[in-house]
Amino acid sequence: YVCHMRTNIKYSPWKMWYIACMVRGMTVDEAIKQLSFVLKKGAIAVKETILEAQQIAVEKHNVEFRSNLWVAESFVGKGVVIRGMRRHARARVGKVEYFHCHYFVRLEEGTPPKHYYPFKRELTGSELLENWLQQMRKRKIPNSL
Repeated sequence: YVCHMRTNIKYSPWKMWYIACMVRGMTVDEAIKQLSFVLKKGAIAVKETILEAQQIAVEKHNVEFRSNLWVAESFVGKGVVIRGMRRHARARVGKVEYFHCHYFVRLEEGTPPKHYYPFKRELTGSELLENWLQQMRKRKIPNSL
């Protein structure tokens, strides 16, 4: 696997979180394709970081095919917060905060799993029946023997 990061991106970590979650579990080619249609400043930084990680995988980690990679982890960390002042009318001031974030990505070789989030997948009929049976057996009648 290949880990890569970009630090001190001048973008809110709370906005970047949505973009980072979107590309999890996708192939690198699909992630690049999807990010090119996201009209947000953070999407450009994520796209560049994934492309850099793909390049590093091919050059330094002996990955044979650059298209045979998928995004195993994609998350955001909070960076420095620069605080400043903004002038208002009547000699008043307002507090301004400029947020920065760090973006981390890990690429793995191979095909991505069918369900990246296993708890969100559709359950089969036998699994649904088993869950229902477990719930029925766990029931208790209060104040009984």
